[in-house]
Amino acid sequence: MDKGKAFREVCQNFRPVMHHFFLERFLQPADWFEKRLAYTRSVAASSMVGYIVGLGDRHAMNILIDQATAEVVHIDLGVAFEQGLMLKTPERVPFRLTKDIVDGMGVTGVEGVFRRCCEETLSVMRTNKEALLTIVEVFIHDPLYKWALSPLKALQRQKETDDDLETSLEDSQDQHEGNKDAARALMRVRQKLDGYEEGELRSVNGQVQQLIQDAIDPERLSQMFAGWGAWM
Repeated sequence: MDKGKAFREVCQNFRPVMHHFFLERFLQPADWFEKRLAYTRSVAASSMVGYIVGLGDRHAMNILIDQATAEVVHIDLGVAFEQGLMLKTPERVPFRLTKDIVDGMGVTGVEGVFRRCCEETLSVMRTNKEALLTIVEVFIHDPLYKWALSPLKALQRQKETDDDLETSLEDSQDQHEGNKDAARALMRVRQKLDGYEEGELRSVNGQVQQLIQDAIDPERLSQMFAGWGAWM
């Protein structure tokens, strides 16, 4: 089955509705504008930070919204350092930027405020690269942190398995634990902060452009796990 074609058909039947949240909750024009701006800025900042640390599993239930400030709040941070690529259905997008997420940003969408805040956030992280890497490097020496998903936990994240398969993978779980992937994860974080994308060195503007393009690419979204809800 053509996943791209199926994805486009599903999108035609699911119209974005996020803008209604702001219209219905913030009735005063100034309040509506302020909260929509706060929402857009928080999505931009969390998207860039999430990309740098390789945060995955960003389905709709793991991104909450503060109904008072309209800022997004991420929960369930267990799939980090690009462990999403190890799932049964690998996650090919850098962060969640689906139709509903963009719909809440207003008529400019990913242009304007969102793009500018992404560039500013990434620029700040690049400037403070060594401090960030020092913090991440601490985890290398933490025996309690698991840098890679075990096969069993990877399947549990995307529940398309059976009891026999779970049982067969339980025995191999221990050998996938530990910090053996810590150096690789740290190196990838450094590459992102340096601006390397697909083997090419990019400016802040170029890197943000590439990430946004990848995040909204219908072909990439059509390959996502169904429970991730790429059409929302």
